[in-house]
Amino acid sequence: MRRLNVMDLIAFILVIVGALNWGLVGIFNLNLVTAILGSIPVLVTIVYVLVGLAGVYCIYLLLNVGKK
Repeated sequence: MRRLNVMDLIAFILVIVGALNWGLVGIFNLNLVTAILGSIPVLVTIVYVLVGLAGVYCIYLLLNVGKK
């Protein structure tokens, strides 16, 4: 079994941030990313893109679990 590297850890953290944000949106109608970074729309977009890329990377990791 392979160990997590820095890229894996960053991806998992970003996916968790995205999941928690969606949970807050669903339960409280509170978008935490926009609440924190709303005054800088470019940063909000960057965070969403990074979370999306992290999700794709985590799919890649799941598909390759145990292949090494």
